[in-house]
Amino acid sequence: MHDDRLLVEGRLERALRQFIRPAQYADRVPLALSVWHAPGEPVPVAEAIDASYDPFETGTEWGKPWSTSWFRLRGQVPESWRGRHVEVVVDPGFTGEGPGFQAEGLVYDAAGVPIKGIHPRNRHITVASCAQGGEPVHLLLEAAANPAVLHDFEPTPLGDVLTAGDRPIYRFASADLAVLDEDVWQLTLDIEVLSELMYELDAARPRRHEILRALERALDALDLHDVSGTAAAARAELTEVLASPAHASAHRVSATGHAHIDSAWLWPLRETVRKASRTFANVTALAQDYPELVFACSQAQQYAWVKEHQPHIWERIKKAVADGNWSPVGSMWVESDANMPGGEALARQITHGMRFFREELGVETEEIWLPDSFGYTAAFPQLAKLAGVRWFLTQKLSWNQSNKMPHHTFWWEGIDGTRVFTHFPPVDTYNSQIHGAELAHAEKNFTEKGRASRSLVPFGWGDGGGGPTREMLEKARRLRSLEGSPRVEIERPSAFFAAAEEEYGARAPVWSGELYLELHRATYTTQAATKRGNRRTEHALREAELWCTAAAVRDPAYVYPYSTLDRLWKTVLLHQFHDILPGSSIAWVHREARDTYERVLAELDEITAAAVRSLGPGGPAALNASPYARSEVVTADDGTLVHVDVPALGSKSLEEAASYTRETGATALLADGEIQLLNEHLRVAIDADGLLTSVHDVDAQREVLSPGARGNLLQLHPDHPTHYDAWDLDKHYRNTHTDLTDAESVELVEDGPLRVAVRVVRAFGESRITQEIRLAAGSRRIDVVTEVDWQESEKVLKAAFPLDVHAERSAAEIQFGYVHRSTHANTGWDAARFEICAHRWLRVAEEAYGVAVLNDSTYGHDVTRAPHGDGLGTTVRLTLLRAPHSPDPETDLGVHRFTYALLPGATTGDAVAEGLALNLPLRIAAAPVLPSLVSVDNPAVTVESVQLADDGSGDVVVRLYESRGGRAAAALTTSFAVSAAEVTDLLERPLEPAHTDDAGLVLALRPFQILTLRLRPA
Repeated sequence: MHDDRLLVEGRLERALRQFIRPAQYADRVPLALSVWHAPGEPVPVAEAIDASYDPFETGTEWGKPWSTSWFRLRGQVPESWRGRHVEVVVDPGFTGEGPGFQAEGLVYDAAGVPIKGIHPRNRHITVASCAQGGEPVHLLLEAAANPAVLHDFEPTPLGDVLTAGDRPIYRFASADLAVLDEDVWQLTLDIEVLSELMYELDAARPRRHEILRALERALDALDLHDVSGTAAAARAELTEVLASPAHASAHRVSATGHAHIDSAWLWPLRETVRKASRTFANVTALAQDYPELVFACSQAQQYAWVKEHQPHIWERIKKAVADGNWSPVGSMWVESDANMPGGEALARQITHGMRFFREELGVETEEIWLPDSFGYTAAFPQLAKLAGVRWFLTQKLSWNQSNKMPHHTFWWEGIDGTRVFTHFPPVDTYNSQIHGAELAHAEKNFTEKGRASRSLVPFGWGDGGGGPTREMLEKARRLRSLEGSPRVEIERPSAFFAAAEEEYGARAPVWSGELYLELHRATYTTQAATKRGNRRTEHALREAELWCTAAAVRDPAYVYPYSTLDRLWKTVLLHQFHDILPGSSIAWVHREARDTYERVLAELDEITAAAVRSLGPGGPAALNASPYARSEVVTADDGTLVHVDVPALGSKSLEEAASYTRETGATALLADGEIQLLNEHLRVAIDADGLLTSVHDVDAQREVLSPGARGNLLQLHPDHPTHYDAWDLDKHYRNTHTDLTDAESVELVEDGPLRVAVRVVRAFGESRITQEIRLAAGSRRIDVVTEVDWQESEKVLKAAFPLDVHAERSAAEIQFGYVHRSTHANTGWDAARFEICAHRWLRVAEEAYGVAVLNDSTYGHDVTRAPHGDGLGTTVRLTLLRAPHSPDPETDLGVHRFTYALLPGATTGDAVAEGLALNLPLRIAAAPVLPSLVSVDNPAVTVESVQLADDGSGDVVVRLYESRGGRAAAALTTSFAVSAAEVTDLLERPLEPAHTDDAGLVLALRPFQILTLRLRPA
């Protein structure tokens, strides 16, 4: 019996491969081809129509990397094909790479109206379902010669148009008119569905043998030398087994069409515009033939691109939405990274996304849709709920290296206690093909069996591969109720979520805290310049909005730059996409990102300067965009140092600077081969190697560094991930390291009284690093101002601070709060977090004493207990730079400038305030003295943003949150008169009146609560 089964299965596979599939297109005639190779970047179709074309033959090479060629396809349907299903079938040279990772094309009619995309698994354009004979065919194919970049993560110059070369990379295979034999095509699908199901059934199941025998009878009925003439008879042998219904208890699959399109990855942003257009054209065309189709599509940015560049497709999308074939999902501007965007940026991802879907398509999205991002911040549940979002979806957690997530459907609880109903599809892919193996895996893998009965399956080719195909939809029809298989129902994600929540929501388990991905940990560090650009533009946007709002409430003639700020926000949000900000895209993407960030920063600086000028005349002043008062040393325009006290969200004249002497300010001592930096709070010793040998906290009368250890120790590790170069930092990197202790020079370069500084220069490999260790008068912060000329290969650079603090956990800032993570590795879950993400600060503490490490652009960190001895110390390390070779062979090479700092004796509140201070330098400008624009009398309440309302009403919107993890009662006041105040949702829609008393607006916040207030100036 076993041998007999194998014989039938082998016979079946050969028949499909050699006879049945090739017979689907019964007759073919070639089309006449001509070509125009577009110079430079892609052009609109109107320009291509007017171009001059040359004759072209199949078998000819075409397409240097990243170029575009336009092909004219001309022919006529033979009269003998009358009554038959006629298609154009195109193969511009498809390779063995997956769809979306090679040549792609968009087909237009003679008038320049897009029809559909061409991809390796979707090569056809229907000419006539029932041809009359004699129909002329005149099509235009825009073919993109996109190279396949990712070959076993080997370095390649193909990732940038500047280095990719000019050699053609494709050979045009064919462009034919062909007759689709629908009986043969349907037979192929019948066999595929049944055989895929059969292979997943246990050998002892009668159903498996029932299917096997039916397939054997079908093969017996089929003449392999006349497949077309006998296909109907073969299909008849399968009718009975295809009609057998699924069991009532079968797992229920909600299948939704999908096409995960990375907004940039192994292609530049400009190519994603075209990938989206090709896929969206496919989907809207497919919906005409399959009215049951529902296509779930996220990322408002991609819709906006198609609206701008392809108005015909945009109109088809709007019709598909109205007809129910298209389901906008996700609620976000892009599918962003979910670890590194700042709090306000993550809020704007949601507000910009939801507004677009509502205003352009009339849809209120109800879910966060992030199948592919690399871990998920514990701030998400609250942000989702504040925006009116009900559900959350991810897939990426199935990639965990060490620990399997225990749930597929659950309540996810954020740091403030808010919960969002979450699903993580057990099919373990967001690119399903409705294959029997996938459906069987979804059913077997589903952890909620016996308590819940349904899961979601997103199906379709992603990354520009064209989305769902007609074959997938045909399979779904057969699998709607088929014995032995889960039931498959094509429906909207919202229908799935509503049914799943009704069925299981009251009993679903709770997962509390972040959804940490146990993979891709290097994405906190790779492409450091991209990360700096993100951090600095986020804070520059915050500063610009603040001073523009201040100008608007003080000067009625000032015109708030709504549209410009909107455009700049969307640019920053786009670059938070989960393969741009994490550093996992090709060189071209990051080269353009660096240039874009520079332009955004320059434009924001101009906007802020104009707003400050509108505040009124004044002498040199320091403007503070932080919500905390500052007392610090700044550099005036003439280069002199000044110590100034500045109110929160206000300004102070430099003429009111504090006066310091060597006795009261910062000073330096040279003794016993050391340089000591001293002020009233700290005594810092730096040895001949330029390392910190002592950080003595004068106030607490204790040493900060571990006994015998040295701080700011740069450590260089080899960095060879097992699989994913740009993405991964594998644990074995820790096995070897080199301490960079040799210094070319260690010299005192500033000697008080306002600031003392030691410059340390080191050379290692081909690289060079210069650091200034600074201590300012009155400050508790030791700044390490760093410039690195980084020329390493496959190395990772860490900066270590061994601290004499016994901490069982660390606290790391995330959006709108912080999370605790263990410093030990007691469990597999703890051990897996050997690299973690922090925003502006990370703090370790004992009961009464803490130390924070601050940064202005670094996200990757690790925190460990002392590996040997008594284990009393805790080492905090910042991950500064990497040097992977794929997909960008020159990742991070070049000059980097950044600052990190040590903050001894830091409370959580100190870490919050000083982290903001480091990232929001005081602005020196001619300005009047300004009181705080917005003031809160409880320092636990942190103002996140101040802006004018997006509706143009002139109302002031203030977003704030409880930042220390406790309850906070406070009063908010403003320097401008307020006639009305409301509490709103995240999209500035009113929820309730704000309560006021004589002290101001009364606030009562729970731990980490976010509150958005709308204030109407009087």
